[in-house]
Amino acid sequence: MDNIYLYMIIALAILAVADLVVGVSNDAVNFLNSAIGSKAISFKTIMIVASVGVAVGSVFSSGMMEVARKGIFNPSEFMFNEIMIIFMAVMITDILLLDFFNTIGMPTSTTVSIVFELLGAAVAMALIKIGHNGGDFAEVVNYINTSKASQIIFGILLSVVVAFSIGALVQWVSRLLLSYNFEKKANWVGALFGGLALTAITYFIFMKGLKGTSYAKQPFDFLGGETMKNFLEHNVLPIVLISSVIWSLLSFAVISFFKTNIYKLIIIVGTFALALAFAGNDLVNFIGVPIAAFNAFTEWTASGMAADSFPMDVLAEKVPTNNLLLFIAGMIMVLTLWFSSKAKNVVKTSLDLSSQTATKERFQPNFLSRGFVKVAMGLSQMSSYILPDSWQAKIEKQFEAPIVSITKDRTAELPAFDLVRAAVNLMVAAVLISIATSYKLPLSTTYVTFMVAMGTSLADRAWGAESAVYRVAGVLNVIGGWFFTAFSAFTAAALVAYLLNLNLEVMFPILLVAAFGLLLRNYIAHKKKSSGTIEEDSLKETGSSSVQGVILESASNIASVVKRGNRIYTNAIKGLAKQDLALLKKNKKQITKLSEEVDDLRDNIFYFIKNLDETSLRASSFYINILGYLQDMTQSLEYISKTSHKHINNNHKNLKFSQIKELKEIDDAIETLFNDTKEAFDSQSFEQIGAIINRKKDMFDLLTSKIVKQVARTRAEESSPKNTTLYFSLLLETKDLLTATMNLLEEYYNSHDSSVEPATITETEE
Repeated sequence: MDNIYLYMIIALAILAVADLVVGVSNDAVNFLNSAIGSKAISFKTIMIVASVGVAVGSVFSSGMMEVARKGIFNPSEFMFNEIMIIFMAVMITDILLLDFFNTIGMPTSTTVSIVFELLGAAVAMALIKIGHNGGDFAEVVNYINTSKASQIIFGILLSVVVAFSIGALVQWVSRLLLSYNFEKKANWVGALFGGLALTAITYFIFMKGLKGTSYAKQPFDFLGGETMKNFLEHNVLPIVLISSVIWSLLSFAVISFFKTNIYKLIIIVGTFALALAFAGNDLVNFIGVPIAAFNAFTEWTASGMAADSFPMDVLAEKVPTNNLLLFIAGMIMVLTLWFSSKAKNVVKTSLDLSSQTATKERFQPNFLSRGFVKVAMGLSQMSSYILPDSWQAKIEKQFEAPIVSITKDRTAELPAFDLVRAAVNLMVAAVLISIATSYKLPLSTTYVTFMVAMGTSLADRAWGAESAVYRVAGVLNVIGGWFFTAFSAFTAAALVAYLLNLNLEVMFPILLVAAFGLLLRNYIAHKKKSSGTIEEDSLKETGSSSVQGVILESASNIASVVKRGNRIYTNAIKGLAKQDLALLKKNKKQITKLSEEVDDLRDNIFYFIKNLDETSLRASSFYINILGYLQDMTQSLEYISKTSHKHINNNHKNLKFSQIKELKEIDDAIETLFNDTKEAFDSQSFEQIGAIINRKKDMFDLLTSKIVKQVARTRAEESSPKNTTLYFSLLLETKDLLTATMNLLEEYYNSHDSSVEPATITETEE
């Protein structure tokens, strides 16, 4: 079936578009992080600058396409049919792997993923060929460019250690010299910093962004017959010195005469530079394989030979890439940049880990993060003994962050970090990548930019006592993900190549459909998760600064907890009665989500108290008590839900019919109580709340009677210790749930009654 290869070319073209989308979503963090985090310019301007950089860089990326053709394996060792299997395995694996990382919001390296996918698929095909020919395993080195793989692994380790260390050192020195009051420094200070930064960034544009273009490899008379690439590599010191002087003078003129903020200019140029370099060098990661496959297909079609008899020596030759294809790819990248929500998700992870202000921490501490923090604290204490007190005082003064008044909408106003750190991020990343390029070291742009940002965060004291263990845990998670990328890319691509080789006509459509099915599933799940943050019943932070406002705004949260708690309690009883494990599992997820939302409200207490009027400080006591009771309610519901799930999941004996009947009776009473409570808070009927409180004794009497019945049943007829334990646990925890609910109602009723009449509150709010 010769047409199978035509279908594969069409599929590879579609996969290339999909790979562009998921690839840009992942790599956007490389060049958007500093500009967005510092809020130096508007988001729209940032996107325009980045878009221009991506568009220009994509047209200049022709020379980099050779990596996919012959950089990882020796094409002359494979036949056309084998090469097509390798390329198809790589593309299927790549989009699934990158989409997985984008979905969870973790930045990874598209360079490392494509290299190890090519390596894995090529190794699989090489072993299959060796096995068929009865050869030895050692022969695999004839098929693979082993030195390249070693360089990539070395590049990963170098990126992590060097980028982090240099970023931290440069940021510490910059902050020591400039402090947080950098805008008040003399003009020459800003001009000198601007000159150095712009020199690094512009050299980076030529060294990294343009080195893969055809223009960079053409000789020019004004360069003495040298190519631009060789001239840049052979004259580093003179170029840097002359550029530093020119850029410093220009920066001084811009600051003095045009009154322009030089740090904003650095961030704009730096964002453009990294976007250009990303497109110019990383575009090969997305479309290099399909273009190489198309070249191979064209040559094979013209040869008239059988697919398994046509050697792929042609891929070792240099073939220029169609500029129209590069332009189209660039436009797809630009559109993705503007519309991809996953790109924003990946950027958010990096910004949260480097933020100078408090954020909701995504990662949980582990023994490694705690160990690193303890070591860092020990080293800090040692330095305090070494340095004189006067020096320490001067250093502390330079690192004193300006005091900013904290308001409820702080996250919308405050940048993650200031302009100095953003400029250092871009400058250091540009320098490191330029140096690596000149020495032909395969550093990953993602790894360098991320680790530089983490290093500058540490030096800038963004990782304080309250956030360090969470931030370090996050960095370790991301680094672990990078090594997972290499391992999973190699393994998955090898497996897909093996499956395709078994029966190409059957496995090709099956794997292709499976790949797009998983992409669609991830897209739907991500969209659902994104929209889930604004569900109707979600708990909301109170923004009021008065007692009356807090009372009324808390009513909606109480109504929401009661409504969702009612559903969770009913589902727990229903799941036990029907032994429905799926329902109980879903119920566990719902109560976990509710508990997390209540915990988020409690974490916000600091900012709530800061925002209160001095005349309304007693609102804090009311709000704290309300949150405490809500937490007690969710803890009881969580225990009931998890205990019920555990009982059914462990296949213990079913509850007796009499026990289920009694639990249903309690559930009906709870449902009535919670429905009435929700209605009272929705309508803000405080008289109705008082009526509900008066039913307190009846509810507790009902529970007490059920406990007495179970005691009698246990003494007379009960034979299952697990059932008895479960039943008593449910009754006692329900009693705690009712206690917390009644305490909340009484707190709310008494606070409202002592603050102001209902009519007055309504008029005030209206």
